[in-house]
Amino acid sequence: MIVKKTPEQIDKMAAAGDILVRTLELVGGKIRPGVTTKELDQAAETFIRSQGAEPAFKGYRGFPGSICASPNSMVVHGIPGPYELERGDILSVDVGVVYDGWVADAARTFAVGSVSAVASKLLETTQGSLFAAVPACAPGNRLGDVSHTIQTHVEAEGLSIVRSLVGHGIGREMHEDPQIPNYGPPGRGPLLEPGMVLAIEPMVTAGRHQVRMADDHWSIFSQDGSLAAHFEFTIAVTAEGPRVLTPWHESAHATAA
Repeated sequence: MIVKKTPEQIDKMAAAGDILVRTLELVGGKIRPGVTTKELDQAAETFIRSQGAEPAFKGYRGFPGSICASPNSMVVHGIPGPYELERGDILSVDVGVVYDGWVADAARTFAVGSVSAVASKLLETTQGSLFAAVPACAPGNRLGDVSHTIQTHVEAEGLSIVRSLVGHGIGREMHEDPQIPNYGPPGRGPLLEPGMVLAIEPMVTAGRHQVRMADDHWSIFSQDGSLAAHFEFTIAVTAEGPRVLTPWHESAHATAA
């Protein structure tokens, strides 16, 4: 069942989203060679709590971190730890924030200094597919229109959409209906109506789309070891059109010290 939100409830989710975006900006500013993903996690948690909010991921189904930090060929769900960033890495950072009982969820993939041409194309294309999907989140469209827009954008660049992982509805719970694939034909799926709030999150690899789970039962890698990127917005469908509740506009690339 898709739970629709009132305009007032969407405003509350936007307040959570504001904290989340500032968390991502904080983390992005700390990304440089030698920094560990655990240090990024600690900085994020400290900031989120300082804003009167809670990290949505901490303890969720037993997850130990406040962020997911997934380097290079890791697609999602990386547990923060001793991994030290190196120049040329890419790092996907996924953040969830609970504020006043409402959840926001967003992700960005950062470059650690100068990266390869393959990595740069991957980041630009994945972020571009997310931005392209925003206008599709409009009343009267079908959910499949969003999925198809992402797939078309990514595959036009010769990259692969991860098919076994999906976006989701969001609200008082982190994961609500509907599930949102990043591929598929247009014109299918639920009709988008005002009040729906969606976590749209393309996950893309530079190689093939298949993935594997690590022994920690959280971290998910590209099966062929190719680089992976992850970008995500929380988007509300409103009568006036799509409203991004976790907006940013700057480049995906972080500058290393």
